Amino acid sequence: MDMQELDKAVKELRELRRMAKELEKEMGAAEERIKGEMEARETEVLEGPDWKVTWKRVTSSRLDGAALRKELPEIAARFTKQSTVRRFLLS
Repeated sequence: MDMQELDKAVKELRELRRMAKELEKEMGAAEERIKGEMEARETEVLEGPDWKVTWKRVTSSRLDGAALRKELPEIAARFTKQSTVRRFLLS
């Protein structure tokens, strides 16, 4: 890939990311409208002719790694697993 093609690919990626952010905003706004309606109707489930929306509370339990490292650092170190990844950034 020559520099001109690379420049074109980077510009295309920037534009696609901009469009994705715009869509994320629009999707978030639509979701908030639906949640508002669900709150107004005091329901966790809405159904239409070909769709169903649920918005329910979910409880989960997760390990507090920071607290474990603080209280029992030797145990936390024994069970800590490192990984290496490649991060792709465009600025």
